[in-house]
Amino acid sequence: MSIDEQMNAANKTARIAGILYLAMIPLAVFGIMYVPSTIVVPGDAGATINNIIASATQFRLSIVSALIVQIGHIFIVLFLYKLLKTINKNLAALMVIFMLVSVPITMLNEINNFAVLLLSSGADYLPGFTTNQQQALLPLFLDLHGYGILIASLFWGLWLFPMGYLVFKSGFLAKIPGIFLMIVCVSYLIDTICRFLIPLYPGSIFATILGFFLYLELVFPIWLTIRGVNGEKWKKSALESA
Repeated sequence: MSIDEQMNAANKTARIAGILYLAMIPLAVFGIMYVPSTIVVPGDAGATINNIIASATQFRLSIVSALIVQIGHIFIVLFLYKLLKTINKNLAALMVIFMLVSVPITMLNEINNFAVLLLSSGADYLPGFTTNQQQALLPLFLDLHGYGILIASLFWGLWLFPMGYLVFKSGFLAKIPGIFLMIVCVSYLIDTICRFLIPLYPGSIFATILGFFLYLELVFPIWLTIRGVNGEKWKKSALESA
């Protein structure tokens, strides 16, 4: 394969990774943010159960979307590994490991949402418990799901740092998205740790500021999709790594 063909293949890989990356974002927002905000009523298990029964299809779709996102993450990180491994293979492998660790955590975490569905269905899964006692378990599984997302968030943050560094050092990708990815990594980690340790943190101004920084992650997949790689700089990098 000629150097030009390799460059075209790298550009195709970058754009596919960018498109997949962007495609997973609305699915993740739907499953993790939108559906819980419209269905879950904090402190009111009865109202939450009524909402789940009324919107059971939507709740199930949120579970399916979360699972699809994790499958998508596997392909995204493998495409990015293919693109960035020539810069530093060890860091590229670390990027893959961090993301792949988050996948089973997030997928298994959806078991908590399935438990919520079972409890809200009225089926006699816990014959030794009254209806009120079964309803009391609902917030437990919803909280467990939320904490599962927080645990996964640690790895959603960690994979961004080696990726951001590789993007910054690559030469054939813009440096600014790489810097943003490393900033988002730090923001993810601080935000997640604060949510575990500080009960009043979620509604604070600091949480709002860190939440804003998380949106910087979008710059990278948008850049990949629109711009791809810099052909001449990629050729130079390929020749130097040969």
